[in-house]
Amino acid sequence: MKKTISVLALASIFTAGSAMASGWRIPEQSVDSTAKAGANIASSKRGDTAYFNPANMAWMADTWHVEFDATYIYLAPIEYEDSRTSAFDGESETEHFLLPELFLVSPSFGGARFGVAVVEPFGLSKRWKDPYQKAFAEEFSLAVIEVNPTVSYSFADMVSISAGPRMLYADATVKTDASGLGLPLSREMEGDTVEWGWNAAVAVKPMEKLNISATYRSNVDLEFEDKAKLNLMGTRVTLDADVSIPAPAVLAFSVAYDVLDNLNVELTWDRTFWSEYETLDFNFSPVIPGNPFEAPQARDWDDTDAFRIGVTYGVNQNLDVMLGFGYDQNGAPTEHIGFELPDSDAWLYSIGAQYKMADNMDIGIAMLYDYKESRTVEVNPTDRVYGEFTNASALLVTVGLNYRF
Repeated sequence: MKKTISVLALASIFTAGSAMASGWRIPEQSVDSTAKAGANIASSKRGDTAYFNPANMAWMADTWHVEFDATYIYLAPIEYEDSRTSAFDGESETEHFLLPELFLVSPSFGGARFGVAVVEPFGLSKRWKDPYQKAFAEEFSLAVIEVNPTVSYSFADMVSISAGPRMLYADATVKTDASGLGLPLSREMEGDTVEWGWNAAVAVKPMEKLNISATYRSNVDLEFEDKAKLNLMGTRVTLDADVSIPAPAVLAFSVAYDVLDNLNVELTWDRTFWSEYETLDFNFSPVIPGNPFEAPQARDWDDTDAFRIGVTYGVNQNLDVMLGFGYDQNGAPTEHIGFELPDSDAWLYSIGAQYKMADNMDIGIAMLYDYKESRTVEVNPTDRVYGEFTNASALLVTVGLNYRF
């Protein structure tokens, strides 16, 4: 699939879900980001700054910062009601995942700070067991682990810049099985890959209470090459296969302001460049005439915008309470919706807290509810999808520990 989305989870804990944001992006990667619905760029101040806005590392306390987080993700089953016949109705499988995250920020070395983040910024997992859906998407899953070292440098205590490389490890699988429809037709593919990208950030503090930031993460094409096991109407073959999936670029602008000494508000806009996802295209070698899995499928996704608000209120010297709200567009045109990712616009609601256990240690917990709007797909009665998807949602719970030494 050139410029694609497909494929499976990286065994056990390093797996992510497809209901977190538009497409297969997962913006929430820490306690603070979960608690503020992803509005954690200009206002980031703990160890996760190494990922969300490494330019802000310049203004952190001049010591080592280490943060460990873990996010539990629950994906509710999506219901599909076909407008042609109830025989095509179905419900996706419930999904449960656990994502660990690690962040490290160094003290200052001549004005420079170094950071490292290990996160899972992209993921997809959609499984169907009903005969009709299983014929097109028995399992489409993708797991991505990113290792992102960064360096920042500040100028005159007002401007800070940062940049760093991104190493993405991706593991994927795709399965389809039409035997439930009486057709001996199936495929099974697995593969992994390591690809590279880059990120950059800038933060400006024209006054102590105000932070204006921008971040950018480059597009990375995940190129998979492996074996594919096909059943072509009773003939079983194993072929070489390749497919490309974009981990799209993300541009974010964020403003955070201390409305009161103990009240910070952040407004964030980000754009995800999903237009890289043009075609779902599996390439097999050698080419077998009549192979139904060979034909490319148009996707033609659009770039999407997300709007996020994060509020942090300092109850006292030891306790911060956070709230978040967001709206996230989806990039999938109605005419190209498939069972592998029945995406729709999302509304995000979140809450969380950080508690200072000691001068050098915080513990935190956060929860986010992601509600997906219903999606009606009735373009052509001969298409695979001609009906309505409902009840898509996700619940995230993140816990974490920040330590300074």
